[in-house]
Amino acid sequence: MKALLRPAISLFVLLSVVTGLLYPMLVTGVARIAFPDAAAGSLIIRDGKPIGSALIGQDFSDPKYFWGRPSATAPQPYNAAASSGSNQGPLNPALADAVKARVAALHAADPGNRRPVPIDLVTASASGLDPHISPAAADYQVERVARVRHLEVTTVRQLLAENTEGREFGVFGEARVHVLKLNLALDAHAR
Repeated sequence: MKALLRPAISLFVLLSVVTGLLYPMLVTGVARIAFPDAAAGSLIIRDGKPIGSALIGQDFSDPKYFWGRPSATAPQPYNAAASSGSNQGPLNPALADAVKARVAALHAADPGNRRPVPIDLVTASASGLDPHISPAAADYQVERVARVRHLEVTTVRQLLAENTEGREFGVFGEARVHVLKLNLALDAHAR
């Protein structure tokens, strides 16, 4: 029995060191060299401080900001440690109630806007963390943001156009607007 136990423990220790320490250190080192921004969390830095990640949405509810997709994470919105979808199907009454409440919040923030509400402003993404909205969802909010910030609508539309990303490699996906970057551009314009 002793003859079998010593090699087994030695192999366990060796594999633990290789797979638990050396391999992760190697992968992290290569990532830091090859993809330094992504390896550090794709952080957005403002005035030398990280204010968010380009990969995770932020909770904006002030009418002077563009609002992103609702988050399905709990207990707090956009909690990356709790990434998940709501798993509510289209026939689920809880989803219908949540959508109604979100539409009501959008109408309360902008009572004069009676255009149809874009679906991505009232439904969560699969991860519950999506940092992007569609150009239509951003356009829906332009007049509210301009009015609250006392800006010309054309100025806000120009900032929106500057912060609209095209399709990935010009082919994949759809155009999208990164909400945090657009709101930072609005704050920078106000300075």
